Amino acid sequence: MRNILLTFVICIACISCSTPNKKSEQIASVKEDTLNAEGKKGMILLTDRPPNYETPLRYFKEDYTPNEVFFVRWHLAGLPTTVDTNTFRLSITGHVKNALSLSLNDLKTKFKSTSIVALAECAGNARSFFDPRVPGGQWKNGAMGNARWTGVKVKDLLAAAGVKKGAFDVSFNGLDEPPLASVPDFVKSLSITHAMDGEMMIAYEMNGVPLPLLNGFPLKLVVPGWYATYWVGMLNEIKVYPDTFKGYWMQKAYQIPKNVRNGNETHDSLAKETEPINKLDIRSIFVTPEPDAMIGINKKCELEGLAFDAGDSIVKVEISTDGKSWKIAKLNPVIGKFSWRRWKYDWTPHKEGNYTVKVKATNALGETQPDHQWNRSGYMRNEIETLKIEVVK
Repeated sequence: MRNILLTFVICIACISCSTPNKKSEQIASVKEDTLNAEGKKGMILLTDRPPNYETPLRYFKEDYTPNEVFFVRWHLAGLPTTVDTNTFRLSITGHVKNALSLSLNDLKTKFKSTSIVALAECAGNARSFFDPRVPGGQWKNGAMGNARWTGVKVKDLLAAAGVKKGAFDVSFNGLDEPPLASVPDFVKSLSITHAMDGEMMIAYEMNGVPLPLLNGFPLKLVVPGWYATYWVGMLNEIKVYPDTFKGYWMQKAYQIPKNVRNGNETHDSLAKETEPINKLDIRSIFVTPEPDAMIGINKKCELEGLAFDAGDSIVKVEISTDGKSWKIAKLNPVIGKFSWRRWKYDWTPHKEGNYTVKVKATNALGETQPDHQWNRSGYMRNEIETLKIEVVK
């Protein structure tokens, strides 16, 4: 029961927050961007408070997921409907020599801009496919999206603040607020080494335009190769610690079995030790045809999909149409180290009947996908994907 209640809390909360008084200074009713006029369209609604929307599979035919259909994942119901860009500030405090309070203009004019193509994937993506079923948001494969992010490196901001010797963790917080005092503020943290690696960034643009409100306007933390629980939206607070950050969402929630490949455990033998979820697991999915498609006998069917990992490079995707043998699919060119990679395979079935087609990916480290994977929280699903297809005359 305790695990079920914990998962429920996780599903009704959001990307980040701070004290109500401090945040209210940066929230205004003058900006046109609102939750009802955000520009999202044709998405799959999971919850409306907080807003959680899934991207329909057909939009994954594009290398860059359009902003208007990019998946939405928030945890806390106290989500601002407007943000005053004139008063908004990003603060950098804690174990630093010079505390900073930066406006959006400061970020765009005083620091070098950088861009990266990276996949954002919810830790619970494809949770609805877990067997046995687990509680939580019942996402299919649409809790992810690929985009070009533009902003500033976290490393450069921390350098400007002057990180003191002995810094250990860095926390990230946003403008959203808990609906009740008993719900912990959503604050995530990463090691100072990770924060200073030169790849983490704070984005103010997504696919060449300002971030949509529902995707974290005005600033979003981008953590390439890691699950999107760390991609804090509406980011307004960064704090450096000389020791371990002890927030609820790091030490209690978003936990996976410790030192276990694929986060795997069994329902009758749960892992006794856990750790915070971290790097993306290798995975591949089908995009076309969609599930339960009907295709003609002796006619070429183009199977197409996506493969991705934590940035170690997808080197092979294989397809099985008979459940026994595997054939190599064609890989599209790489568009970014942390991006997904498109694959294609032409298949011409010569017999009528129901087929279960499978796909699996392999990366440069030799990692591939398991036949079955499960854990109590429904995180990191990456078992070999299957697609049901009926071949008819």
